[in-house]
Amino acid sequence: MAMEISFPGGKKVDAHFKGFTIKTDQSEKDGGEGSAPTPPFLFFASLGTCAGIYALEFCEKRKLDTEKLKLEFELKPHKKTGMIEKIRMKLTLPPDFPEKYKPAIIKAIDLCYVKKHLHEPPEFETITQSAD
Repeated sequence: MAMEISFPGGKKVDAHFKGFTIKTDQSEKDGGEGSAPTPPFLFFASLGTCAGIYALEFCEKRKLDTEKLKLEFELKPHKKTGMIEKIRMKLTLPPDFPEKYKPAIIKAIDLCYVKKHLHEPPEFETITQSAD
């Protein structure tokens, strides 16, 4: 499985994977055009959408209404480093959501593939090669 990263100009950096192009850019204050999300934004968005799909699938399997289902992320940065030190996921359930399923939907969200990578991070290796 390989992903190619390209540099289309300015502060833009794109990822190409399985026929998709995921575009990123830096904010104007950081020298970019603000034309696309920043990489950290995409990282947290991938975590949120991954958790969201697990919540959605949980409800769909039980034929539960998802119209008012909503997942919000609160990102709490460290005061000195600016690194996110806490992520609070707040799940809003539809009014008729069965009480008996509340602990189970939380467990379902905890199965998120992206979140699991934070608990067991992969090994990183960076190598160089010369262009042809």
